[in-house]
Amino acid sequence: QVQLVESGGGLVQAGGSLRLSCVGSGRIFSNYGVGWFRQAPGKERDIVAATNWSGGSTYYANFVKGRFTISRDNAKNTVFLQMNNLKPEDTAVYYCAVRSNFAYRTSATEYDYWGRGTQVTVSS
Repeated sequence: QVQLVESGGGLVQAGGSLRLSCVGSGRIFSNYGVGWFRQAPGKERDIVAATNWSGGSTYYANFVKGRFTISRDNAKNTVFLQMNNLKPEDTAVYYCAVRSNFAYRTSATEYDYWGRGTQVTVSS
């Protein structure tokens, strides 16, 4: 079992930055692929970024490329999502998810464990 806790969300003005953290505990977090997803009210849960077990392979959704950066510190069982130049359309609940495999995937159905999410609100 893996437990995940996200933090770092909040209210920020457009153009601002936030850094989300996802701390994992339980099974060997450092061996697993991790994804960040987001879900706005009335919309589907979308992949934002993902990383393989080492951080050496990453994925970004087109709508965040050049603005968001995913990274991980396996010694601290933590994955980060640095979000810069935030836009009102980035407003959503952001979720961290882990899959029981070294690689990442872009579909939410491929992930086995989920955190409860952290709210990000970007004002215009």
